[in-house]
Amino acid sequence: MPWWLVALFAASFIFYTDDYVIAGVLPELAHDLHVGQAAAGQLVTIFAVTVAIVAPVAGVVLARVARRTLLVTSMCVFVAANCGAALTPSFDVLMVLRVVAAGAAATATPSLFATAIQRAPDGKAGRYVAVVTLGVTGSIAVGVPIGTWIGGVFGWRATFATMAIGGAVALGGVLATFPRRLPTGATPDWRAQLHSLTRRTVGLGLLANVALMTGSMMMLTYLAPFLSDVSTSGVDVRALSFGLAGAAGMAGLWGGGVATDHWGPDRALTIGVGVIAASMGCLWLMWVLRPVPLCALLPVLAIWGAAAFWNSPPIQARLAVASGPLAPQAMALNTSGTYLGVSLGGLLGGLALGTAGSGSLPPTAAAFALLALLLVRMLR
Repeated sequence: MPWWLVALFAASFIFYTDDYVIAGVLPELAHDLHVGQAAAGQLVTIFAVTVAIVAPVAGVVLARVARRTLLVTSMCVFVAANCGAALTPSFDVLMVLRVVAAGAAATATPSLFATAIQRAPDGKAGRYVAVVTLGVTGSIAVGVPIGTWIGGVFGWRATFATMAIGGAVALGGVLATFPRRLPTGATPDWRAQLHSLTRRTVGLGLLANVALMTGSMMMLTYLAPFLSDVSTSGVDVRALSFGLAGAAGMAGLWGGGVATDHWGPDRALTIGVGVIAASMGCLWLMWVLRPVPLCALLPVLAIWGAAAFWNSPPIQARLAVASGPLAPQAMALNTSGTYLGVSLGGLLGGLALGTAGSGSLPPTAAAFALLALLLVRMLR
């Protein structure tokens, strides 16, 4: 693994940990800044909304900025914003600083994935994308728990200070491993970019990612009530289920990258979506036969978790092929699509849960996965 790819992984890990870690220190932060926890929770919302809006705009507006310059500048702003967050006594100022940090992350993140794809040797693009994406899953599995522990022991300000230090380390990695001039090819003006990004092939690829994320996050968001209905397990077992799904997801992510390189993105996606549909069918059957023993439930959750993350490398590789030289801009739109899918998963999953019960979640999630596969098939 080249050192520049390690630097991309580190940057991805820090950016996404910074996105999620506030949830772990929310009570302490709200108490210290004299706001309600509901108000403090809007720090998470504003970060996600900012990323979704800024990523595609920055992708087009800053398309002609050198990749190294863009990454270095964004990471410097990110470090400065987290330093300020660690020091500010004002919740309003903290809200502004979270917008700044999110804007920096949104500007840099598409370049992380585009650089991994464009600099990967022949036959390894899927695995290189998987390495960068491991930073995302690793932030949930490792980064957020560590950040939460630091906040619990040393205070929530120490969590932001740790994010600043981590960002500085990742910045050092980019400065040390990236050449000053990265060949990116000629970039058309913004009108030509917008025209190209509205092509049918690119649009279908973006919609496929939204559908995949909607189905996956629908099930993940409401996994706890589903588990409560299907088994007689308590909170400890639910925590085990989430952890198992996350660990399996990291393994599935790497497997999806390898499969993309060996078989191509279309075949890898077919396998991943097929496994998701089958695992959702098993979960629905368990809901019908409830209660079921834990030994039967956990293996299915592990398989589903692996398949859900398996699809990330092939869907991004397929989008990169469809967008050609505008891969960074397409990845920026894909970042927004990912956050849109997360939001839709929570919204539609909540509607399904409230109207038809938790038993409706698996077939609905399977339907979104199959819709994504249909959209990918239409790209041919």
